[in-house]
Amino acid sequence: MTATRHIIGLLLGTEEDWPVAFEEILLRLGPVEGVGGARHTFDCERITIEPFSLRDHPRYDLVIDRLAYWYYHPREWLKKVAMMDGVYLLNSPFTFQSMEKHAAYCAMMRLGLKVPETVLVPYKNPLDNNRYAYTSARYNQAFDLDAIAEQIGYPLFMKPYDGGAWRGVSRIGNAEELHAAYDASGEMLMHLQKAVDYDVFARSLSIGAETMVMRFQPDQPMHLRYAVDHNFLSAADGAEVVTIGRLVNAFFKWEFNSCETLVKDGEVYPIDYANACPDVALTSLHYYFPWAIKTLVKWCVFALVTGRRAKLDLETDRYFAIADEPGMSYQEKLTGYRELADAYFDSQRYQEFWADRQARLDEIVLDWVAGPDFDQLLIRTVQLVYPADEQDKFIAHLRGLLSLWVRDETARLAVA
Repeated sequence: MTATRHIIGLLLGTEEDWPVAFEEILLRLGPVEGVGGARHTFDCERITIEPFSLRDHPRYDLVIDRLAYWYYHPREWLKKVAMMDGVYLLNSPFTFQSMEKHAAYCAMMRLGLKVPETVLVPYKNPLDNNRYAYTSARYNQAFDLDAIAEQIGYPLFMKPYDGGAWRGVSRIGNAEELHAAYDASGEMLMHLQKAVDYDVFARSLSIGAETMVMRFQPDQPMHLRYAVDHNFLSAADGAEVVTIGRLVNAFFKWEFNSCETLVKDGEVYPIDYANACPDVALTSLHYYFPWAIKTLVKWCVFALVTGRRAKLDLETDRYFAIADEPGMSYQEKLTGYRELADAYFDSQRYQEFWADRQARLDEIVLDWVAGPDFDQLLIRTVQLVYPADEQDKFIAHLRGLLSLWVRDETARLAVA
């Protein structure tokens, strides 16, 4: 039987660790059998940036995008191949504006989620636009920054509406800190958001139909922020955190995204859930890195073998109908949202697809992470990220955490 060949394109910036891991696991996985015994093979290529005709036919069946959120030329190429050629994309380039936080906040507030009080304030410094002075003089309304902060209540956070990687984020405890942070914001457009005195900070990474919820420690250096802790949330809180992440992704048609939530006394507050380029670095995810790569392979293979088609229409009315249903409790609305999200991600079909294939992939990933090739990737990654005098320390740190994963995964597979 003739095999169907699929080419997965990687649109990359500076990353090298996870692309190498993805390519290696995909290669080791080899052909996958589809419906009726059909054979599917997979190749992986790194996409170059060059002039393109709008009538060109792309080589790729699926593209993992890590670049176009800031580089507009490849973003326009993604829009073209999605609309004209049906290329499957992680993520949709048509909702990148929502990945600049503001629209995502608005959408989840509209659906009734417990987003902390948030206010958007005008730029501190004039924009580099010759029309700004006239428009500002005629239409910009004077405002009292102190009064807004007092109304929200201290402590609060000031953060860019389009922020990422904690750029420009300040915790504000008083008026002096408020004005210092606002003066430093320059031409960044800033939100003020009420701080939540949380018990637990959870960061969930969702790839397609799967989600990994991790305990996050934002006050720690990056290599210590993801704590290896499997029991830090109650079952109810954990389920709500997963539902919120899946809801956000299904609403905006994002399939590779991370979500930050704060948990306080059984209440779950989503604070950041729009990440066009979620963290999958070996040096920060460490213990969770094998899961991320395995799941990314699984979702890409599932989408290609089953012929899953990308949906560009958001169909937001289906979510708003639940939000506006009189008499529905918050938990009932979450259940309705979860059903819509599971339907979008074909969760049941995904689980059934991998039921007979999972064991083989688990063994492939375990064998690779436990072997010398992965260790060389770990060493090269540390050498690229850290100064020479710190490399031995971080190599030992990451080796320890990955050895823990190998031990835990070996034990899990022994009883599976």
